[in-house]
Amino acid sequence: AIASNRISHHLGLAGPALSIDTACSSSLVALDTACKGLAGGDCEQSVVIGVALLLSVKGYLAVCAARMLSPRGRCATFSSDADGYARGEGCGAVVLSFTSENATGSCWANVLGTAVNQDGRSATLTAPNGPRQEAVVRRALERAGLTSASVGYIETHGTGTALGDPQEVNALSNVFTSRHAPLFLGAVKSNIGHLEAAAGMAGLLKAVACLQHRSVTTNLLHGAELNGFLRAPLQATPMLMPTSENAHLAVPFAGISS
Repeated sequence: AIASNRISHHLGLAGPALSIDTACSSSLVALDTACKGLAGGDCEQSVVIGVALLLSVKGYLAVCAARMLSPRGRCATFSSDADGYARGEGCGAVVLSFTSENATGSCWANVLGTAVNQDGRSATLTAPNGPRQEAVVRRALERAGLTSASVGYIETHGTGTALGDPQEVNALSNVFTSRHAPLFLGAVKSNIGHLEAAAGMAGLLKAVACLQHRSVTTNLLHGAELNGFLRAPLQATPMLMPTSENAHLAVPFAGISS
């Protein structure tokens, strides 16, 4: 808990300082909290940081005991070869502001809406819940003032698990079903692994980069064949996963699913 306060002490920041741990969604929950703090007038600027350092042997023992890791050491997101995730580490940060800086060209992207919920009771503690995922995406769209047709790209959670990947794609298909233009999907975990507490920050930074360059990068790696359970939702909704070359992003709105 002292980490965030240590940063505030070093930089001389006097606003609320919070360390947030909600497992793999931590840095995006921190983003949501920061946005609410800005909207509520708690601060004029906010620094949101996601950090994952694999210093503890206990952490490895825990995820190994839960059989969460890929024996191959790869995140084969959306692939029939998906067999668990690979751990990664890193640090990313963004500065949020409501000031006039947004009009000067120094702003990289605008956060229009965020939402957080919990799976509630599901098969196991870590098992995904499709309807809850749909609900949180719909709420984020509503708060952003966007329709499902307005979004061109989704940076997915995409851990590379046989259960989680189909659940997420099914949920997205149900939300974005009423559209004609393709919705591009990506997952940076196939490049850098699952950063756990910092995973959402990695996804956010990648989504911002895609918006900046109006291009969706090829990054669904380590699997030659698509997970068979994804075929139905991909046929129901025009969702594409660039695997051979970058795709042009015509719509300047993206989302992050975690």
